[in-house]
Amino acid sequence: MRTNARKDGNAGAIVAGLRRAGASVQVLNEKGLPDVLVGFRKRNYLFELKTARGTLTRPQKLFLATWAGQAQVVRTLDEALLVIGAIVHVTFSSSDGTV
Repeated sequence: MRTNARKDGNAGAIVAGLRRAGASVQVLNEKGLPDVLVGFRKRNYLFELKTARGTLTRPQKLFLATWAGQAQVVRTLDEALLVIGAIVHVTFSSSDGTV
């Protein structure tokens, strides 16, 4: 098991925000596995945390391509909160087409 894995710069903020929203977050430190396991409202999520320009390693690509369950790349706290259902994206528009 790796112990000093490099984490993307936004990982701490995403983990802290998920926890503030009431999610359980377990940081995973195994090469090739997603960065975090998140539990929220009796559902589990695997997230690979990346910055806006972060790229996947070959083992990360392989895991995401072959995992039979839910796993995905998340780049922002808002994206993570949307995926777990802690926030809902709503777009409002008026009848004349303005927002």
